Amino acid sequence: MISSGAGGRGADQGPAARQLLRIRVALTAFFAVDGFVFAGWVVRIPDVKERTGASPSALGLALLGVSVGAVVTMTLTGRLCQRYGNHRVTVWAGALLVASVALPAHAGSAVALGAVLLLFGAGFGAVNVAANSAAVDLVAALRRPVMPSFHAAFSLGGMLGAGLGGLLADRLGVARHLALLAALGLVVVVWAGRTLWRESAGGGQGAGSGAGSAVEERGSGAAGGGVRRGSVGWLVGVLGLIALCTTYGEGAMADWSALHLKETLGASAGVAAAGYSVFAMAMTVGRLTGSAVLARLGATRALVAGGALGAAGMLLGALAPTLWLALVGFALTGLGLANVFPITIGTAGQLAGPRGVAMASTIGYGGMLAGPVAIGFLADWFSLAAALVTVAVLSGVAAVTSWATREALRRGTA
Repeated sequence: MISSGAGGRGADQGPAARQLLRIRVALTAFFAVDGFVFAGWVVRIPDVKERTGASPSALGLALLGVSVGAVVTMTLTGRLCQRYGNHRVTVWAGALLVASVALPAHAGSAVALGAVLLLFGAGFGAVNVAANSAAVDLVAALRRPVMPSFHAAFSLGGMLGAGLGGLLADRLGVARHLALLAALGLVVVVWAGRTLWRESAGGGQGAGSGAGSAVEERGSGAAGGGVRRGSVGWLVGVLGLIALCTTYGEGAMADWSALHLKETLGASAGVAAAGYSVFAMAMTVGRLTGSAVLARLGATRALVAGGALGAAGMLLGALAPTLWLALVGFALTGLGLANVFPITIGTAGQLAGPRGVAMASTIGYGGMLAGPVAIGFLADWFSLAAALVTVAVLSGVAAVTSWATREALRRGTA
């Protein structure tokens, strides 16, 4: 609480509020650079494939390095946050992420590429858990539901990274582009990291007296002591499942939306490519307005409404007989799914601190990994349109699960 950190004196509220604002700006920068660097890498994957001479199957195995590195590191980062503090782990993880993005361009084989992508994935997974844990503590200190704004920064950073990558793809070699990403990312990490590092030590106001200390101390409190057994433990698992149901849709949309528009509805290549852009833009808008939605509806109703809207939108997107109706469906899906992951991760952090964030994130990102693969197999067995209906089904499962556990979630976060 800010008032306790400032001794309850009104005169101290100004400096404390300014500290919290500095922390918020710094964390927003880390979320943005996370999306920026990751998207910048993704758009240059074809060039890295050509550079390494990897076959499609070998490239697929190498790309698993990102996922494996992220998932393994997520399970460890919660412990590191408890020991060293969320802010400091965020800084180190951000530095690892931006430094390692330059390495894939220098891999001489698929095996070497897989090895460096393990390192890149480790940075990606660690910064996601640490930054989300720090954001959970800041949300509690601010007493305002601003968690979606951080994920909006990730989405905006991703759009900027992908856009810049597209502009530079024909003008700059992959090695120079990724080195540029690393350099720009390092500038942001150093700038924003100085704030987090300083505030984690109390901002120079004395131990435990500043707002920065108050935020960091939440991570070592009772809730931050790990995933508690019993009701809280299973609730964190349920939140991870809800997150998985919606990240499944994010992964599926990223890999299959353009193909659906082109092969099922006969769209041109340019229009088909716009399908994911519509989804991503709607998701960004949803996250930018997410704090207002959370303040109005509360976490449980926002989860239920988001899952239901995602399900309805994807049914329309998958089964629409015309291109424009499908695009409307994709937009509704993006709006619906936008805030489910931020809410679930934030709630897991409220329940169980950094380890709760780590556990829910690890389960949740499983959907991002499984979605594209599952859609591929189902498309072979049935059709791509039918396969995409599973996105709607799982979004509906997320809504129903959120409603069924509403009382337990309310008691757990009270």
